[in-house]
This record gives sequence, structure tokens and C-alpha cells, in this order.
Amino acid sequence: MNPIIVIPSRLASSRLPGKPLADIHGRAMILHVIDRAMEADIGPVAVACGDVEIAEAVRAAGAVAVMTDPSLPSGSDRVQAALAVLDPQGRHDVVVNLQGDLPTIPPVQLRAVITPLSDPMVDIATLVAPILDAAEAALPSVVKAVCAFDGGRAVSPALYFSRAAIPWGPGPLWHHIGIYAYRRAALARFVALPASPLEKRESLEQLRALEAGMRIACARVDHAPFGVDTPEDLERARRELGVEIP
Repeated sequence: MNPIIVIPSRLASSRLPGKPLADIHGRAMILHVIDRAMEADIGPVAVACGDVEIAEAVRAAGAVAVMTDPSLPSGSDRVQAALAVLDPQGRHDVVVNLQGDLPTIPPVQLRAVITPLSDPMVDIATLVAPILDAAEAALPSVVKAVCAFDGGRAVSPALYFSRAAIPWGPGPLWHHIGIYAYRRAALARFVALPASPLEKRESLEQLRALEAGMRIACARVDHAPFGVDTPEDLERARRELGVEIP
């Protein structure tokens, strides 16, 4: 595999305006996300920008930024558009779509997300972590992945994703972490597909891939990284980034 990490980023955020440029210890949040991606050391890193201000901040720090159409509907579309500029020859056969609001993500998790693609039958890889309690399971904002890791397996096929606490019955529930590693052809196919019925119903774009017959596999990690969505999250990120990220 020859991966590349692309971080889609835009300023639009109702709960934390200007989120990618929020200050964390004197640097914009998007720069901390780039740091985590570089520390993973799995391939080059670039930011697919929806706004000039983000591109300017990224380039001023010496990192790679690509401007994309602000009207693109999703981060996946932004990643695909940036790839056409970054790698028109298709040298990178795997692309990791890393959210731009995860400044504290452990680099080991970015290395883990590509591991399911060692199976040539897998189109898209992603991450899950154990759900720890009933309160977490009940939150619609915590997306659940229906998968099983019997026999100590580290990778499992994803059968479904939902905002509901599924599957039913005793056993672990899995918190889906919205980081994806796509085979290049799978990403191109995915963004060309129309939104699917279950995607619209659950507001989860990965269901579009499953409904189209694409295979998603999950790698398990110990815990889910938190995303910065509110001023309180931003303060937590500032506290956590006062120490070294393992």
C-alpha cells in the first residue's frame, strides 16, 4: 500500500465558528491535526480546504493545502477533489480521510485504520472502539457499528451502522470512529453514488457504501478520540495537548 492522508477542512461550524483556526497553544487547531497525521508516518499529508483562510494558515506553517469548491457537499467529496490535484497519476492507492477536528488523535490509530485493507476484498476501512456504558450507548451522536471480534480478531466486517444502540442482546457495542481509509477506486465510486435511502434516514454517509455492496471492515482500538465541536471541547483539547500524545 502507498497511502496518503487528506484532511478535509472548512470554516462552517454552527457550534464553534472558525473551528479549524481555533487557537490551541498559539497554533491553529488544523495544524495540530496535521502534526498527528505526520507523526503516524504512513504517507504524505495534505489539507483539502474549503476556505482561503485555512489554506493560508496551513501553507504559512509549511504544510500542503489544496483549495476545493466550497459548495462540495461532504468531506469525502473534498478529499476526492483534492486528490485530483495532489496525485493525478494515481500513485497513492489508499487515501485516509482524517477529520480536521481531531487534534488529539493518537497517531497509532491512523496506522491502525489502514490495516483492514491488507484483505484485497475490503473496499473501505474504518475504526471502532468499545462503548463503555449505557449513557454512551444511548447518545444518537455516538454512531454504532455492527461488527464482531470473536476469537480475538483485530478486524471485523461492518454489517451496519446506526445511531441506535444495536445489535440487540448481551455483548459489546462498538463506537464508530469517523476516520476512513479508502482504496482509491472505492473513493471514486463512493462519491459518484447518489445518497442512499438508509444514508438519508440515519444521516450516515457510510451506509451509501454498504447499500451499494461495497465492503467496509473495522479495526478495533482501545478508545475513541474526541472531536472538537464546542468551546468546552476546545478547552479540553488545550488541556490534553499540554502533554505528549502517545
